Amino acid sequence: MAGDNPEPRTPPQTCDVFVLGGGPAGSTAAALLAERGRDVAIVEKDRHPRFHIGESLLPLNLPLIEKLGLKDQIRAIGITKYGAELVSPQHPAPVTLDFSFAWDKSHPYAYQVRRSQFDQILFDNCIEKGARAFQECRVTRVEVHQDGVRVQARDETGAPREWESKFFVDASGRDTFLANQLGIKRRNPKHNSAALFGHFSGAKRLPGRDAGNISIFWFEHGWFWFIPLRDEITSVGAVCWPQYLKSRRTDPTSFLLQTIALCPPLSERLCDAQIVNPATATGNYSYQAQRMVGSRYVILGDAFAFVDPVFSSGVFLAMNSAFLAAEAVDVWLRDPRQARPLMKQFDRSVRHGIRNFSWFIYRMTNPAIRELFMHPANPLRVQEAVLSLLAGDLFRGTPIYWSLRSFKAFYYVASLLDLRRSVGAWLRRRRAVKTAAADAPAEARS
Repeated sequence: MAGDNPEPRTPPQTCDVFVLGGGPAGSTAAALLAERGRDVAIVEKDRHPRFHIGESLLPLNLPLIEKLGLKDQIRAIGITKYGAELVSPQHPAPVTLDFSFAWDKSHPYAYQVRRSQFDQILFDNCIEKGARAFQECRVTRVEVHQDGVRVQARDETGAPREWESKFFVDASGRDTFLANQLGIKRRNPKHNSAALFGHFSGAKRLPGRDAGNISIFWFEHGWFWFIPLRDEITSVGAVCWPQYLKSRRTDPTSFLLQTIALCPPLSERLCDAQIVNPATATGNYSYQAQRMVGSRYVILGDAFAFVDPVFSSGVFLAMNSAFLAAEAVDVWLRDPRQARPLMKQFDRSVRHGIRNFSWFIYRMTNPAIRELFMHPANPLRVQEAVLSLLAGDLFRGTPIYWSLRSFKAFYYVASLLDLRRSVGAWLRRRRAVKTAAADAPAEARS
């Protein structure tokens, strides 16, 4: 009978490295490994260009972009970001943190970019470097064996595809493909938030040199981002406690506009603006996998962990992890034993970056951290050190860590001096994390 015939399958393709995901982490790793002469297959479930959030780069993104040979292409699509404006309802005037005051003054700016364009450039670059790319192809299973990796997928027609690879790189972003398959994805026990965002035309930007700066607005339920892009488009999003987003009783676009109305300084910046696309809402999204390195695989960027976008660290940490991983994978393909120190260094470095950003992220709604940010000062070079961290200067040996420890000491003293509000903020965040844990699927709980 016809129904008894097995589905026809083409023979598996072979490659040295299979990369899942054509975002910044995957495209960067694929380009670097192809440059080293490795046979790389990169598979993306969508087709470029495709919309993605996370449009704000950090100054230390730019050396990575330059190493990829893409400096001019990214500059052509970007708007220059010299720093960040902070706006607090408890303070009479905004504060601007300028990257030129960081410890190392040689990286004073970054770019704001449309991710559809940025990701397209990175993806095209890895193809130009020799990677074989497959779009609109969805991976369904990965089997890691002692002698290789088998990847099963379906292309845009639904037909089955297979690859046999020596090594697997998971850069699947928030799909967290391998972490889900292996059952190692865990919600973040220290933080949780939800997001609502859209693009606007006609928003009021800051004057002069600061026109491309990101603006951060604190409000009752969390914080907003305001990211200027080219062509007079501005990305606006709210990152809130999950229970606030659960209170939504209307469509995401209406709810985003209602939420903006709760923040008068942002509402004023958008008084003549129009939303140009339906808003998007995401649920609880802070998580981390239990490991990022296996016998024949590594997990990069958001496929490993995501905390909160407040410091725009996502693209930088993804690309930096791809640089570290590409070197380790290249050595592993020559001799797995020689690669062990590099794999350990890759793991340590990625966790180091996440840990340093996370300390600040966990405390962004605490009144003590807000006071310190809204009254910047530089005793013991703490302001320079914090700006260096916000610029992404965590991996080059810049001697900022004693000053960062001093900043943390100032924070704890400030918290004690305003103990009532600090404890209230801590309890509120703790309730939010517990609520998120209760709502999370069983397999996502730690």
